[in-house]
Amino acid sequence: MDRTHFLFSTAEKALALVFLSLLAVKAVSTIRAREPGGNRAALAWIRGVLYAVVVASATMGAWGLGTDVSAGLRALASEDDVHNMRFFQAYLNASRAVALRPTVAEYWRELSVAKLFLNQYESALADEPAYRALKGGQLDQEASMRYSYCHYALGQYAEIFPLTEQVIRENPIYAVPYVLEAMTYTAQKKYAHAEQRYLDTLKYFPNQETAVAGLAHVHYLMGDPGGALAVLDATAKVNFPPQARKHFDDLKAFYAQ
Repeated sequence: MDRTHFLFSTAEKALALVFLSLLAVKAVSTIRAREPGGNRAALAWIRGVLYAVVVASATMGAWGLGTDVSAGLRALASEDDVHNMRFFQAYLNASRAVALRPTVAEYWRELSVAKLFLNQYESALADEPAYRALKGGQLDQEASMRYSYCHYALGQYAEIFPLTEQVIRENPIYAVPYVLEAMTYTAQKKYAHAEQRYLDTLKYFPNQETAVAGLAHVHYLMGDPGGALAVLDATAKVNFPPQARKHFDDLKAFYAQ
């Protein structure tokens, strides 16, 4: 969630509410009788009613603004909770944000992220229609991959490809959908397809650690431990961080057994 946008938007709404309320009060105060010496009691009554309307409108506006602020702060707190791995607290804050303002797509996003980390895959997918509707029927790349992973975790493999293929068409050099498709093919024991998808990933991202490890594993599953070792040996030509190197060394030790 964009914190700067939220702060500016909230400040803008608050200023607009104050300005319109003051403008309305000034307009009411300028009401005069059409003729000198007109019915002052009636004029005072009309002004009183109008002032009451202004106060009621300002109160309702302030109440609505307060709800907006509360929902926004909950969403920001949820995002912060995720960053600090407080996933259940992130879920509680996002749930409250959605309850306060169910028409804000960003709050549904925060809720689905929290559910993903809590392994609430079915619940996250149950929210997809609401989120999609708020986004005009279209999912962005991040949401598509989030729901794709939920399907993967539930073993709903046929549901993955329509989402990932759409992302690939929109952004053919985005690694995540290729990797998830390769993982799906691997789970389906379609190893040749998985190998090709990993190779597609490494063509654009030669230092994609998950793709390297996945490709080596596919060779191993196909009964080709030598091929798995060759994949890992080839990483010597590519720049990888020390943690990835350690991972590859552990895999090589396993495949060499």
